[in-house]
Amino acid sequence: MPAPEELVIAQPPEPSATSKKRKRPKSAEKKGKKKKGADGSKPAKRMTWTNKQRALVFAARGITFHARHLMNDLRVLMPHSKTDSKLERKEGLYAINEICEMKNCNMSMFFEMRKKLDLFMWLSMVPNGPSARFLVQNVHTMDELRLTGNHLKSSRPLVTFNKAFDEQPHLSLIKELLKQMFATPNMHPKSKPFYDHVLGFTYLDGRIWFRNFQITDQAEGSLVEVGPRFCLWLIKIFSGSFSGNVIYDNPNYKSPNQYRTELKIAASHRYKAKAEKNAKKAAVEIIPKEDELDEIFHTITQDELKQAG
Repeated sequence: MPAPEELVIAQPPEPSATSKKRKRPKSAEKKGKKKKGADGSKPAKRMTWTNKQRALVFAARGITFHARHLMNDLRVLMPHSKTDSKLERKEGLYAINEICEMKNCNMSMFFEMRKKLDLFMWLSMVPNGPSARFLVQNVHTMDELRLTGNHLKSSRPLVTFNKAFDEQPHLSLIKELLKQMFATPNMHPKSKPFYDHVLGFTYLDGRIWFRNFQITDQAEGSLVEVGPRFCLWLIKIFSGSFSGNVIYDNPNYKSPNQYRTELKIAASHRYKAKAEKNAKKAAVEIIPKEDELDEIFHTITQDELKQAG
């Protein structure tokens, strides 16, 4: 019988010297290498910026379109702002603190309207306060003004105040509130790294006047107004956020209802004075004047002759 054939197991070939070391692509080498400084030290780690300044800008249900346009104009000027749906009338103002906590906001600008006529603004530092309530007057939005000035969206503003804000303590507090609310945080990712407009706050006649100007020429300091325009009349300052003790109460403040009542009373006084004047004219008796020519045509009677004799 023939001898059985031997089974030969094939072994894998030994790797060559060239296949043992695989060359890394140049792009991978560049990614793996870290740049060193001139003195051979490790480069400084790039710090990631965390946005800690956030402002919640929203309104209560029932505001008019005019107030809503003003609120949208202010949102455009504040790249660090956040929005939310309108607050229901049933919910109290203290619910705004919970909304800010959910939105990770530490400031709030809240608009509310009464009788579809009077617009009020709240500025608050959440959650510990303080907060201030203003009556908004003389509102002119950007769509209404149609001014020639223009600046880039989300650019950093120069926030300016006149000297009157440093003369009284409650105005210094309002100045700090406005500065933190409208000033763009440093290195904000949504902001532009340059200044091209000025936000001006002027205290005059017991009110705070707001203006927005574009910087057209930095050398000459020429400005062109952009808008919007509005005026703030301070009502009260509270120690907490939308609550707390009253720190300051404006003694010169007059509510819109009181102002309208005084106008009606003044109009009624004018009507009463006019009615009395007309009554006096009607009460005067009209005495006819004697005519000199009446004696020429007078006929002498017998009685007059007897009296004369």
